[in-house]
Amino acid sequence: MEVLLGSRSSSSPPPRRFQLLINNYVPGRSSIAVSRVMLWGSVHISGNETRLCTQTSNTRLFLMKNGCIREVRRNSNNLRKVAKYSEIFSPLPDLFFRVAVGAMAAMAVSTAAYSIPTLALTEENQLFLEAWKTIDRAYVDKSFNGQSWFRYRENALRNEPMNNREETYAAIRNMIATLDDPFTRFLEPEKFKSLRSGTQSELTGVGISIGYLTTSSDSAPGLMVISASPGGPANRADISAGDVILAIDNISTESMDIYDAAEHLQGPEGTEVKLTVQRGSQMRNLSLIREKVILNPVKSRVCKVSGSGEDSLQVGYIKLTTFNQNASGTVRDAVETLRRNNVKAFVLDLRDNNGGLFPEGVEVAKIWLDKGVIVYICDSRGVRDIYDTDGTDAIAASEPLVVLVNKGTASASEILAGALKDNKRAVLLGEPTYGKGKIQSVFKLSDGSGLVVTVARYETPAHTDIDKVGVLPDHSLPASFPKDDESLCGCLQNPASSCHLGTAELFLRSQ
Repeated sequence: MEVLLGSRSSSSPPPRRFQLLINNYVPGRSSIAVSRVMLWGSVHISGNETRLCTQTSNTRLFLMKNGCIREVRRNSNNLRKVAKYSEIFSPLPDLFFRVAVGAMAAMAVSTAAYSIPTLALTEENQLFLEAWKTIDRAYVDKSFNGQSWFRYRENALRNEPMNNREETYAAIRNMIATLDDPFTRFLEPEKFKSLRSGTQSELTGVGISIGYLTTSSDSAPGLMVISASPGGPANRADISAGDVILAIDNISTESMDIYDAAEHLQGPEGTEVKLTVQRGSQMRNLSLIREKVILNPVKSRVCKVSGSGEDSLQVGYIKLTTFNQNASGTVRDAVETLRRNNVKAFVLDLRDNNGGLFPEGVEVAKIWLDKGVIVYICDSRGVRDIYDTDGTDAIAASEPLVVLVNKGTASASEILAGALKDNKRAVLLGEPTYGKGKIQSVFKLSDGSGLVVTVARYETPAHTDIDKVGVLPDHSLPASFPKDDESLCGCLQNPASSCHLGTAELFLRSQ
């Protein structure tokens, strides 16, 4: 922002008319807002200093006690000073007061995030502006859902209550809600800390992986337990794979997606969470205490797939539950261990894997691909980055590979599934995936809270935008096909089972 004081020539003697120009420069914007205020008085120039002085008392709202204001290039006045000086001088006509205060308010608010003095902003205002600037820089949609992002900031600073931290958090959430993006969200300090822990090797929760129920007419509405971490709170309470969670803290899970459920299950260490759990016809109400749980994102074993004669083979089954910082290394270890057990093919289970770290999704894809594009990163102008591989990191690029997917397969796991499908490296079995075709980055704010912000969208190697559509499988799975590894291996081995898939059905269905 810049304030210019200048004069216009006049044929009449002083007093002369002066025009106060207020130019509001906003970094990153091409437009300039200009306000004009007309004053009468005289100009005094002494060296490098220019002063504008008035000769009538009714125009001194902007003036210091001597009736003059100096030329400035980074205006330091603010609304508090306007109020202070307006009390010193005589009452002003209403019209002039509205014009002057309006111009001053425009200066104070429009420069708040960049150059307004600290005295003009409370600590709560500054936290709000920190969140606003983070989204302004990082958000993928530069139209901000068809609104003026700058104007929203102005209006929020004027109208949103920010007298305490809870009100400021509410103001940030209200701002994010205008983007209409379910994946851009605000997290309070404890939940932000829990999120960061979950992408590393531990989180604070009850130690269960959850997923969607398989389609069944006699299933209770809710979410299924995929696994319980050994020794964790859920495991000690005898919660196991196949149990159905009907409610979390007395909130029904019937319409809850796995993102909402995970957020309810996680929380500060030592706090209580109540679960309603069903196993068969038995229902239990449990109270568990959250604690730090070590995450192992991979479970693997050898399964024997039935066939005729030489068609029978040993298959390496790998269940990948999340993409934390250990995911690619643990998958690599599992592949090498299974290969030492003489497996000839692999089944990679991505069902109910709701994603995690984008780079880990790319690294896991490199394990299976000898070459090719993994994913295109795009913004509003098109392709921005390309992630591909030359095969240097591949250790299992030739064995037959099946990937299991469902509606709980989301985000980084969709990137992996799309890369393996489009490069014709794997057969996909199951149902369409979640359809989360956007990439988020995590930003920490100064008070320990944080933002998860959508920073890009992606396309599969075939340039398919899967957002709200998902990656489509090559074929479906039997409705009774299980999710736990013990039952799954039984289905592959027992030809009489209703969920049985033999060698030909697993690896030749795409042909």
